[in-house]
Amino acid sequence: MYVCMCNAVTDHDIRREVADGVRTFAELQARTGCSDCCGCCEPEARAILEQALTQVPFPLPFVTA
Repeated sequence: MYVCMCNAVTDHDIRREVADGVRTFAELQARTGCSDCCGCCEPEARAILEQALTQVPFPLPFVTA
């Protein structure tokens, strides 16, 4: 589904960017242009970004004793 009509960014694009390392909304904007024009998509884009981030397996920190 299209999230940002101004820049033709889809929910799949946002999920792909998260899989490729995007961790913040600012990074998402820089890579896709999402929410750079009118800003109407920002709440939905942020929600999809947050949801996608919860599904990314982050490595556990390496602890030395």
